[in-house]
Amino acid sequence: METIQYVGMDDHKEFIEVAVFKQFSRDPEIVKTLKNSKPTIKRFFEQLARNGEIIAGYEAGCMGFQLQRLIESFGHLCILIAPSKTARKPGDKIKTDKRDAIVIAKALRNQDYQPIYIPTKQDEEVREYLRARTDRKLDLTRTKQRVLKFFLRNGYRYPGDRYWTQKHLSWMKTLTFRSELQKETFEHYFTVLIAQEQHVQRMDQRIQEIATSGRYEKQVAQLRCFKGIDYLTALSLIVEIGDFRRFKSAEAFMAFLGLTPSEYSSGNTRRQGAITKAGNTHIRKLLIESSWHYRYTCPPSNRLQQRRNGQSEQIIHYADKALSRLQRKFTKMVYRGKPKQVAVTSVARELAGFIWGLMTTNYA
Repeated sequence: METIQYVGMDDHKEFIEVAVFKQFSRDPEIVKTLKNSKPTIKRFFEQLARNGEIIAGYEAGCMGFQLQRLIESFGHLCILIAPSKTARKPGDKIKTDKRDAIVIAKALRNQDYQPIYIPTKQDEEVREYLRARTDRKLDLTRTKQRVLKFFLRNGYRYPGDRYWTQKHLSWMKTLTFRSELQKETFEHYFTVLIAQEQHVQRMDQRIQEIATSGRYEKQVAQLRCFKGIDYLTALSLIVEIGDFRRFKSAEAFMAFLGLTPSEYSSGNTRRQGAITKAGNTHIRKLLIESSWHYRYTCPPSNRLQQRRNGQSEQIIHYADKALSRLQRKFTKMVYRGKPKQVAVTSVARELAGFIWGLMTTNYA
C-alpha cells in the first residue's frame, strides 16, 4: 500500500513553515522552513513525491489561494482549512509557525478539519472588485461624517432632519464662512466627497455590466426577484458562495453565514444568545441590509415587478411567498416588543433560507 504523506503549512510572504507526517507516524518526519518561491516549493514537493502520495493543506488567510493553486498544478491535493475550525488543545498556550504547521498536518491526517470553498479565478476577480466597491463606499461614508463634524465644530446647523438629500446639498452651497481658510477646508472635503460619489457610481455601473453578462446573468436575474436584492447583492452572493449545493440544507447555509443563534446549554438549562457571526461577514452584512426592505407591509413595487420580467411564474410565486412571510415576521416580532435590529436579523436568516432554496431549485 502506497504511503500517504500529510503536509501541513503555515504560509507567509517570505517563507513557509512545513511539517510532514506519514500515515501512521506519531512524530513529524520533516519540519523545515521553505522560501516562498515557486522553484523552491516545486523542488520540495518533487522530492517528497518520491516517497508516496501527498495531501497538503494550510489555513485560509491573507495570502489567498495562490499557494493552493500552485501545489495542485504539481498534481497534488491541497486543502484550505477554515482557521476557526482547527482543533487546538485548551491548555496549549504556545503558538509558533512550526507548531501551527504541525497542528495542520495532524488535522489532515486525522481528517479533523473543515475545508473552505475555493472560487474560480473569474469569481475571485469579481469578488475582489465587489469588495473594492465596499471599501470605496466606506471611504465615502467616512468623508460624509467628517463634513458633518466640521459643520458641528464650527456652529453651522442644518435646519432639516434628513442629511445628504438634494435640499441638504443646496444648503451647503449657500453657506457663508467666517474666513477664507474655513472656506478652503470645506471645499477640500466637498471636492473629495463628490469625487468619491462619482467613483462609486462608476463602479456600480461596471457591476451591473458584469452581472448582466456571461454565466452570472441567469442567477442574478433570479435573485433580483426578491425584494431588497439588486445587482450588487445578487452578484456578491454568487461569487462568494459559488455552488449553493455544497450546503445540505437551508439551516446549514444560515449557519455558514453566522445568522444562527449562539447556544450554551448544559443539563436542563438551555441558553441562546446573539447570532454566532461565523462564516462570511461580507454576505451577512449585505443580507441584513437587504432585510430592512421587509419592515413595511406592502405589495411588490413597480420597480420590483420590472425586475421580475422574463422569469417563470414558479420563481415569481416563490419570491412572493418570501415577501409575504418575511414582512409578517418582521411585524410580529416588533409587535412582541423585539428591537427592530433583532427582527431584521431574524428576517435575514430566513431570507438566506429562501435564497438557498432558489439557488438549489428546492422551491415550490
